[in-house]
Order: sequence, then C-alpha cells, then structure tokens
Amino acid sequence: MGIREFPGGAPRGKSIAIGMRRSPDVSPRRLSDISPQLRQLKYLVVDEAIKEDLKWSRSVEDLTSGPVGLTSIEERILRITGYYGYQPWAASYKREERPRESLGPAEAQAPAGAEASGRTSHLCWRCSQAQLKKIFWGVAVVLCVCSSWAGATQLAKLTFRKFDAPFTLTWFATNWNFLFFPLYYVGHVCKSAEKQSVKQRYRECCRFFGDNGLTLKVFFTKAAPFGVLWTLTNYLYLHAIKKINTTDVSVLFCCNKAFVFLLSWIVLRDRFMGVRIVAAILAIAGIVMMTYADGFHSHSVIGIALVVGSASMSALYKVLFKLLLGSAKFGEAALFLSVLGVFNIVFITCIPIILYFTKVEHWSSFDDIPWGNLCGFSVLLLTFNIVLNFGIAVTYPTLMSLGIVLSVPVNAVVDHYTSKIVFNGVRVIAIIIIGLGFLLLLLPEEWDVWLIKLLTRLKVRKKEEAAEGGADVGLGPQSKSRRARPSFAR
Repeated sequence: MGIREFPGGAPRGKSIAIGMRRSPDVSPRRLSDISPQLRQLKYLVVDEAIKEDLKWSRSVEDLTSGPVGLTSIEERILRITGYYGYQPWAASYKREERPRESLGPAEAQAPAGAEASGRTSHLCWRCSQAQLKKIFWGVAVVLCVCSSWAGATQLAKLTFRKFDAPFTLTWFATNWNFLFFPLYYVGHVCKSAEKQSVKQRYRECCRFFGDNGLTLKVFFTKAAPFGVLWTLTNYLYLHAIKKINTTDVSVLFCCNKAFVFLLSWIVLRDRFMGVRIVAAILAIAGIVMMTYADGFHSHSVIGIALVVGSASMSALYKVLFKLLLGSAKFGEAALFLSVLGVFNIVFITCIPIILYFTKVEHWSSFDDIPWGNLCGFSVLLLTFNIVLNFGIAVTYPTLMSLGIVLSVPVNAVVDHYTSKIVFNGVRVIAIIIIGLGFLLLLLPEEWDVWLIKLLTRLKVRKKEEAAEGGADVGLGPQSKSRRARPSFAR
C-alpha cells in the first residue's frame, strides 16, 4: 500500500513499510514494548487514490480516525504478527478500561474530568427529576383510577336498591361518552402552542378512520361493533353487581387481562410468554375457586358467569380495536369514544324504552329515579375512562393498571362494613391468586433479560468487592512498611 509521510519523515510520495519481527529471545508482553514503531503511524496519511478505492475498508478509516484508529491499527498488527496470543475481544475490553495516556499530564486532565463529571451529574439530576415527576403523577393516577372504579362500583350497588334497571343505567352512563372530544379540545386549546379550530381538529382526528374520514360506512363497520361491545361490557358488569358482592365482581373483572393475552396470542400472533400463560392459568383457577367459595348457589354462579362475560367482552373490545384500528393518538381516541356515545344515543335508546314498557326494567314514576346516584355513577365512570385512556401522557401504563387491582381491597373493606360477606379461606385464596395473575401480566416482555442483567451485575459487584477486600488485606503490611521507610531514612 502506497503511503505519504508528512513532517519529520521521508519525502512525499515515497512508500515505506513497517516490518516487525518477533525476537526469539524477548517476546513483548505489553503493547508499550512496540509503541515506538506504532507511534510513527500517527504521521502517516493514505494516498487519496488508494483511499477512494478502499473507502469501504475498515483499515483505511482507522488510519485517519485519530487515537481510536491508532488503537485499531495496534490490534490489527498484533493479530497479524501473533504477539502474546492476541485476542481481539480481550484487547478491546482492556482498551475500554485502560486510561488514555495521550491526553497529557494530570493537570491538563483535571479540568476535563471535572467538566465531564459536572455534565454527568447535571444529566443524572435531570433524569431523576423527570422520573420522580412521572412517579408522582403515577401515584396520583393510581389513586384516581382506584377511587373512581371502586366508587362507581359501590354507587351502582347503592343505586340498585332504589332503581333496579342495570341496562338503563348502562345506557345513561354511556351517553356521557359524548363529552370526550369536547373535553379533549378544551385541553388542546389550553396546552397546545398551535391552536386549531374545532373543525380543523375534527378533520385531523378523522384520518384515524381512513383516508375518507368518518363516513357512514365506516361508522357502521368500525364504530358500531365497538359500541355494542362497550354496552355489553358495562351491562354484564352492572347486572353481576345485583347478583353477588362488589368484592367478587371487581376481582373477577381483573381476569380480563388474562383474556386479552390469550386472544392476542391467538388472533394477533403476539409473542408467547410462559409467565403470562401461568397468569392465565391462575386467573382460571381463581374463577373456579371463587365459584366454590359460595357453594355453587344459583345466584353466585350466575353472577360469576356475568362478570366473566363482561371481562371477555372487554378483552374482545381491546383485541379487535388493535386488530382493526391499530393504535390511536389522544385526539383520535377521544373522537372514537365520542362516536360511541353518539351511537349509543341514536341506536341504543330504543332498548331501555322497550324494557320499560315490557316491565323488565320498570319504575313507578320519574320522580322516584335517584338522579343524583345516576349522575354520580356516570361522572365516576367517565373519570375512570378519561384517566385510563389519557393517563399514559403523564405516567407509566403499568401504574395505571395497578389502580384497577387496588380497587379490590377497597371494595372488600366497604363490603365488610356494609354487607354480610364472609371472607372464608377459599375466597381469600381466590382473591390472592387472581391478583397475583394480574400482577404477572403487568411484567414487560423483556423482564427475564432485565432480571438476568441485574443478577449478573450483582455477582460482578460481589466479586469486585471480594477482590478489593483481599487486595487491601494483602497490601496492608507493605503499605505500612512503605510509609515507615522515609521515617527511618530521616
């Protein structure tokens, strides 16, 4: 390879070759033993013609890349010449941990080190502040999800003592979904720097449904099925509250996470995870044990079947949404939920009327309807859905899911003081099993990799601490003797 040499070397254009011969008597043990020859490479520059011909060659890039390139050249020379059984991975590992000697004296390195440490500490401080803020918001979101879900469940139970109409209550609460997009637009106007009109924002969010926007065909094919699933999920949940206590209802509804995983694995071909299969088995075992806790009475069996049906409809809603519509932004999700409210008002209103005149869900007069309970339940359910859909903007999704499972002990405490629930051993074990399965489903997909890395770091740290402790013990007398020598010299 033709190489030009600059100041202090041979004339321009003259080729040189560096030949390193391995002495039979002395075999270099360190890279510094051959450093005089290697330092000459700092002044070598590759011909432009050769550099153009070999521009994809890693060695040409390394020749002109400064200290990093020089180190790469050292590794290549050692690989070719076979000095001390060269191992590239070991050399690169040592290179990363070896301090750079070419940076200058300690006085020159101190300001750079202080500046780097200052930047690192500032970056860590900013990261810790962001994480603390997310955790703080996460705690607030968990409390909001837990209180709204448990409050809606308890208020529905209280409402049915005066107003025994679960489907009418479902229809009334679902109508409030219409408020999603107006509330989102208010937030957009308050927070966004580029404010858009309602019409502009609506058209932009309508792209979620396709290139043509929200047409009549799209409304019936992509919105109406989800409106039916939404209504069935809430109706079955509320009807189950009439049959069994709220503790059992809330804990059994947590099984929807397991159903989502099973459907995603079958329909969406999601990644298979053994821990989630275990969680699904735990959920099914908890359902069976919960049925056994009350002795297989008709009311309890029907109530448990209704809750499991509600959890299944919720899981089907989530999987079909991901299959047909994919992921949605905040504005698109708000518009979609408002469309479900419109569908409920237009097409589902006839069903409560039919149930009223057939006396399936009948009340004597409209004055006897507890409007306060109905509005309170609707507001709590609306709050729950808003936080669950938009809380991801301020915190982690896992923390939001914890609010649902934390509503179980809240409902248990309320049921203990307001109803005749019996917390026998089977019921308690069933609650614990379903809760454990729910928590296992919250584990991320790469949890096993993170766990292995954590265990590996702990082992390495223990070995380093043990090695440092042994080195301190071994060097103790020597350091003492070294400190004592100057005193004797004096």
